[in-house]
Amino acid sequence: MRIDKLLANMGYGSRKDVKILLKQGVVRVDDQLVKDAKRQVHLETERVTVQGEVVEYRPFVYLMMNKPAGVVSATEDKVESTVIELIDPSYAHYELFPVGRLDKDTTGLLLLTNDGAFNHALMSPRKHVDKVYVAEVDGEMTVDDVRRFAEGVELEDGYTTKPARLEVLSRNGRRSTIRLTLSEGKYHQVKRMVAAVGKHVEQLERVQIGPLELDPALAPGEYRELTAAEVDQLTT
Repeated sequence: MRIDKLLANMGYGSRKDVKILLKQGVVRVDDQLVKDAKRQVHLETERVTVQGEVVEYRPFVYLMMNKPAGVVSATEDKVESTVIELIDPSYAHYELFPVGRLDKDTTGLLLLTNDGAFNHALMSPRKHVDKVYVAEVDGEMTVDDVRRFAEGVELEDGYTTKPARLEVLSRNGRRSTIRLTLSEGKYHQVKRMVAAVGKHVEQLERVQIGPLELDPALAPGEYRELTAAEVDQLTT
């Protein structure tokens, strides 16, 4: 990889900014001063430093966010605040994007990355990666609802969902708390499935994707990088 591309990718500025750094004589490869922007760098065997600081090259980044209500799962929006605006500017050069989406009023586990293959592995309909939600429902979810969800529910547009696992965590006649596991991700699916059995979702939180659970230490709006083990968990 060319050294100007490497440093630009790692947040040292535009290609033009990097050329200025090179001219200033602050960039070294294996302690050798480098001023040529076209210099090829072999990251497996060479060490790059800028002003004495070692450049740790990471092509991909993976974040777990506890998405708060009131922001949209998008990289940009002319009207609404986005999840990207919650990320520290030091990540800007990675050009992160959300893996899938959560509705504006839905909270919980949202992954962000710049790795297209990772996104495809989790979101492709062919992969059938389970997503788990906890919802507060206006209405009493019944044993019959559990059965209907297990068979697949016909939505208002005629589409019948894939079988889903519904657990009723609590109910008091007027309200229910449920845990729902889906293997597909249709538009507003949880809300539409609940509506199909005559109830209404009042609050919705995603708590798990595949084997990965939302970190309980993350407050709404907070995020952290996934560990290497967590990335492997999701992709193997």
